[in-house]
Amino acid sequence: MELLCEGLGVDKERLKEMNFQEGRTMVAHYYPYCPQPDLTVGIASHTDPGVLTILLQDQRGGLQVKRGEEWVDVKPVPGALVINIGDILQIISNDEYKSVEHRVFANASREPRISFAVFFNSSDRDSLYGPLSDLISPEKPAHFRQFSYTEYMRRFFTKELDGKILGKLLHRLSGTTE
Repeated sequence: MELLCEGLGVDKERLKEMNFQEGRTMVAHYYPYCPQPDLTVGIASHTDPGVLTILLQDQRGGLQVKRGEEWVDVKPVPGALVINIGDILQIISNDEYKSVEHRVFANASREPRISFAVFFNSSDRDSLYGPLSDLISPEKPAHFRQFSYTEYMRRFFTKELDGKILGKLLHRLSGTTE
């Protein structure tokens, strides 16, 4: 969290003060062998709604991120972690950091594929969130309005995973009509 603050040019304790390390959830994904992986998707294209996701994937792969209009394989590196920026961090950074659209393919390998993800979210569901005041200026106005985490997650869970739908939701939160 300190490195993210440093990258934004704000006080290194800023994200810690927002208690994003308190609301952690760990999830294990198990993908058994799929005899026809070209006919199914493991997890559809989406962005993560929280602040940050840390992923440990095995060596079988299957994760892709969207870069422009193309999908790019995230090749597993032994012992490496994949760090995803989530939508909330995109909002509070006022678009300095971008949430990443990603998807996972079904497993074509005879061996099961396993990954572990830790999602960092707000533990304070009722406080208001929006762009950090340090990141707003006349040259760089706020792109998003203030909202509670509960409101944001309610909107998130009323949508299906389908690309960066939250990009549309984020613009709605800001009051624009994109």
